[in-house]
Amino acid sequence: MAEDLNYYSTLIAVADDCPVDAAEVPKPRGGRPTVAVLQYELISGAPYGLTQEDVLFETWLRRQDPPPEDLSEQRRAELRKEFFSRSQACLRASPLPKKHGWGLLFDRDGRIALCPMESEEYRRLVEGRAGGPGDSDTGDGGVRVLKAMRSRRS
Repeated sequence: MAEDLNYYSTLIAVADDCPVDAAEVPKPRGGRPTVAVLQYELISGAPYGLTQEDVLFETWLRRQDPPPEDLSEQRRAELRKEFFSRSQACLRASPLPKKHGWGLLFDRDGRIALCPMESEEYRRLVEGRAGGPGDSDTGDGGVRVLKAMRSRRS
């Protein structure tokens, strides 16, 4: 895993076509946790504790049928290497900023916390953007702002 997939000092802002006006906790579907539920639990359970790579891998691991339990460190490392040997979608494609109203705020070490779209911090970061409605601008405090991917084509 030579390439670093993490974001640093970045806010992934909610998608332009996000259907909610305030962040909402995702719900399981059909009695099973969705990708959104798993990512929410991982990030909210350890604010600024995990990187994008950690969240992507742990989400994948927990969705295996059946989910592996009590993996050795060696086996976990092998599975992680195998997982990242294939191309992975980044968290700009996560359902959290696309559908549930959560911004994903990465610190300078690449660790993530949730940032609800209705919060003062979120507003300050997004409105502090240097430019117009472009895809990437530097926001307040040198935080780069990227939009989550849209759910539908325009």
